[in-house]
Amino acid sequence: MATANLSAAARTATGKGVARSLRREGRLPAVIYGHARESQSLSLDARELGRLLGHINAETTVIELAVDGSTTRTLIRDIQRHPLSRAIIHVDFQELVAGEKVVVKIPVVLTGTAVGVRLNGGIMTQILQELECRVDPTNIPNRIEVDITDVTIGHSIHVSEVKVPEGVEVLDDESGTIMIVSAPKEEVAAVPAEVATGPEPELIRKPKPEDETPEKK
Repeated sequence: MATANLSAAARTATGKGVARSLRREGRLPAVIYGHARESQSLSLDARELGRLLGHINAETTVIELAVDGSTTRTLIRDIQRHPLSRAIIHVDFQELVAGEKVVVKIPVVLTGTAVGVRLNGGIMTQILQELECRVDPTNIPNRIEVDITDVTIGHSIHVSEVKVPEGVEVLDDESGTIMIVSAPKEEVAAVPAEVATGPEPELIRKPKPEDETPEKK
């Protein structure tokens, strides 16, 4: 389980105007919620959050969120971004409760080189990049590794074949495809246009009618 620290400040004022003012000051509006508490509005230092997100997986990292001297274990559940600039404009945190499982998306990392690729020139395609799992917050794996070494051309690995750590329940359809090795594409050589070898067709001109020849006088 990965953890990180982040500080925040409680705020009472809400609304679009307040959010714009916070952003001008280099801060971001946020909220923390959980079934055991009422939602609380927060503000974050935009630069501090940016640095944090630059080196963690936001969906699987437990954030020790310090709010006015009190620390709460949380998960980032939503990051809203501006549709054009992609700048972060709001963050949602979920408070974690001991013994209560959460649903998270865990990255799938393929390990090894498929034999169908290594020996037969096959093409490996990863279909699922992450798996949706139910797990205790204290046992969230950073990633799920899938060994693809023995996969030959025309074969694949499905969700049902993936081995996950104890305590992790995969919620995706068991028939879902994690990866597949396809046969290499055949290269079709360009066929040159046929060159005509016969004689050029004779140009046929319409004969000039006899009556078009001027009479001699």
